[in-house]
Amino acid sequence: MYSELQIERIEETIATLERRIGERFPGSGLSRVSAELLRLAKESESVVERLRRPIWILRAGTILGIAGIVGITIALLLVAVRTSLRVQTMLDVLQLSESAVNDVILFAAAIFFFVTLETRVKRRTALRALHHLRSIVHIVDMHQLSKDPEHVMGPPMPTESSPRRTFTRFELARYLDYCSELLSLASKLAALHVQYLNDEVVLDAVNDIETLAASLSNKIWQKIMILDIAVPESTPA
Repeated sequence: MYSELQIERIEETIATLERRIGERFPGSGLSRVSAELLRLAKESESVVERLRRPIWILRAGTILGIAGIVGITIALLLVAVRTSLRVQTMLDVLQLSESAVNDVILFAAAIFFFVTLETRVKRRTALRALHHLRSIVHIVDMHQLSKDPEHVMGPPMPTESSPRRTFTRFELARYLDYCSELLSLASKLAALHVQYLNDEVVLDAVNDIETLAASLSNKIWQKIMILDIAVPESTPA
């Protein structure tokens, strides 16, 4: 239980976070982002289940394909043995050897295709789901982009194009903390896709999402640290 990520527990955490954001910032864009992340988590449940289970149709096709290739190889070997009995010159030997090598390469490529077919199908499914999670990570970053602590550190000096900032010090800290939690949960959803799939391409994609989420979360916590140092929580906004 404690050695694997549980999709049900992650969904519960995201659902709780969605309610927290909605109660603290009702109607905000961040609450809608959390609702979208919860929807992706529910979709990920079926995706992870497909990645965990073997695709028996493809495995049966792989066995039949390899059996057919082995049968063709044996038949060609028998033909080659019969033909070699009639070889008289060195040129015939070279031509026969070249043909045999080409056949071995083609058969090896065909076997590799069948063996890796299931993994490639699962890889495409996982990468499609990871693409949506990467987009969510960038959307969360867009929501925290204009949430700077400077407007609670001194008299505001906005321009006509400045974003509207109405958060208090406490609300700004909570908003940034919610963004960090969303990034962490998105990376945990991404990690689920390699829990039952041993594929280097998918693992690299998950690592990219985790690195991106961690770097963006570090930016958010820098803002929170500035708030803690420059504007202590007991100081009225």
